[in-house]
Amino acid sequence: MDMRKLGRTDIDVSSVCLGTMTFGNQNTEDEAHAQLDYAMDRGINFIDAAEMYPVPADPKTQGRTEAYIGSWIAARKNRDKYVLATKVVGRSGMIWCRDEDVEVTRQTPAQINEAVEKSLKRLKSDYIDLYQLHWPDRPIPAFGFHSYRDYDTSDMTAFEDILGTLQRHIEKGNLRHIGLSNETSWATMKFLQLSETAGLPRIVSNQCVYSLVARRFDYDRAEITMREDVGLLAYSPLAMGLLTGKYDDGAKPEGSRAALFPAFLGRYQITDDAVKDCNDTARRLGLTPTQFALKFVDSRQFVTTNIIGATSLAQLKDNIDAHEIEWTSEMEKEAARIQKTHRSPVA
Repeated sequence: MDMRKLGRTDIDVSSVCLGTMTFGNQNTEDEAHAQLDYAMDRGINFIDAAEMYPVPADPKTQGRTEAYIGSWIAARKNRDKYVLATKVVGRSGMIWCRDEDVEVTRQTPAQINEAVEKSLKRLKSDYIDLYQLHWPDRPIPAFGFHSYRDYDTSDMTAFEDILGTLQRHIEKGNLRHIGLSNETSWATMKFLQLSETAGLPRIVSNQCVYSLVARRFDYDRAEITMREDVGLLAYSPLAMGLLTGKYDDGAKPEGSRAALFPAFLGRYQITDDAVKDCNDTARRLGLTPTQFALKFVDSRQFVTTNIIGATSLAQLKDNIDAHEIEWTSEMEKEAARIQKTHRSPVA
């Protein structure tokens, strides 16, 4: 397992990260613990969660993922062996995440304070290694938009207030480092500017969608990653399972996300031709679609870690094994052709 620096910190994280958003919905507590144990055995030392998980978002299950990780932490007593990341929700209607009476979730100081303390309690941990802003507090589309529309900048929590609140939690020992998620280039640079001019914590990462059919990170955020050491934590590298080939020809296997939560795959509905091209190309190269998709992400020099998720140990093994193949010039050529042909249909 390759190890890579997390931003400009002294922390080394595995190039593969265990994503946990199925824990508490598609996976039971025992299954979650088995995945965590297996991932550790395979050399993964990075675990990613969020206060809103599992998905799809539901007030009946919210927080269950962190609770399952917490019961594993309590049982294994090996907290110093891995890097634990979680997230605070951005602007949304998921008001069930808050105890206080709110009309919308925001990244205000009060809401961040509540979120941090509740995550620590569910995780049964004294600290969180990486605490991420799951998506912006600003009134802009958080996921999947293809054209920009401006917004009222007075209707946002000031970045100084967000960073100042997180700084206080770092000083208390609750958090070690902070990161972004689903964030734009402009905001990434503003956060970095404030860390330099106001002595506030420096962000170390930006967790964004990235795959063979979702390459918009290449357009400008990748350069920020390389110049400013704000590494990409790539999520959905298999495009919600479409790049495994299991949904080819319209199939919807029993128990799959497409069968259980078809609306959750909404952003990928326009990618049929691109997905078919990716999966057919993998097979022509003598690879499985999963190998081609995951190794592509792993081979990008601006990627800190590739976040994989699974609903079974067999899937988890296949996903980890996929990173062990060699990325060749022929594979690179085909990945470039796919991008030129389909132009990153997923935002």
